[in-house]
Amino acid sequence: MEDAGVGWIAAIIIGGVAGWLAEKAMRSSMSLLMNILLGIIGAIVANWILGLLHIQPLAGWLGYLITGFVGACILIAIGRVIRR
Repeated sequence: MEDAGVGWIAAIIIGGVAGWLAEKAMRSSMSLLMNILLGIIGAIVANWILGLLHIQPLAGWLGYLITGFVGACILIAIGRVIRR
């Protein structure tokens, strides 16, 4: 998170927004805490995937929001597959 220029409090806020956006896009229903966790962990997962593909993620809060959204969508999809 510090590499992207995003502090802890900003990461929580941006992660919550990213998780909420993913929740709406994937038509899921979760709590505020779960949205924050999905956004933060989703950003970590998406950055890891982008690193494997040798793609440089966007920097700053906008990049964190986009990677958090994409990663949270991936985590929601994986959760749905596991539940079935």
